Amino acid sequence: MVFKETEFILKDGRKALLRSPCEEDAEEMLQFITKASGETDYLMRYPEEFADFTLEQEKGFINGNYYNENALMIACVVDGKIAGNCQISFRTGMKDRHRASVAIGLMKEYWNLGIGTRMFKELIHAAEERGGIRQLELDFIEGNTRARHLYEKMGFRITGVKPDAIRLKDGTFLNEYMMVKRL
Repeated sequence: MVFKETEFILKDGRKALLRSPCEEDAEEMLQFITKASGETDYLMRYPEEFADFTLEQEKGFINGNYYNENALMIACVVDGKIAGNCQISFRTGMKDRHRASVAIGLMKEYWNLGIGTRMFKELIHAAEERGGIRQLELDFIEGNTRARHLYEKMGFRITGVKPDAIRLKDGTFLNEYMMVKRL
């Protein structure tokens, strides 16, 4: 699904552009997710887990979202660099097509500038525009208080916990929490 480009102003006064990533962004998207994964323990993979991803695989992933009516990926570009991205995936089964999953990632240097809030507003809008979506779902890792605050601000509520779902390199186990926003 293609996102219509939208500009907005960050809290620090800079311009940001929200748009669908395209094949030409594949290398930068790989660099983005690799770097962002190293800046926090709260994304689902470590940076080295992206080492085997090829440019062709990333292009395929980008195109898989771009040309898919059941998925939308949005990249946030600031000063010509990808600062973050988000995604919504709509379920298609007869029993669960009223649900959609959302995810977000943001480089640390762009935290607290309003990007996460704006991206979530766009994902919620996409769900509302699609019609028939009754709930949005996401998971977050224990200790990620910044993300939890954003999700709660956007209307998500904790609905369950997966105990010890995440194991860090140092052996620490963390719970994973499920959240839902009713539309």
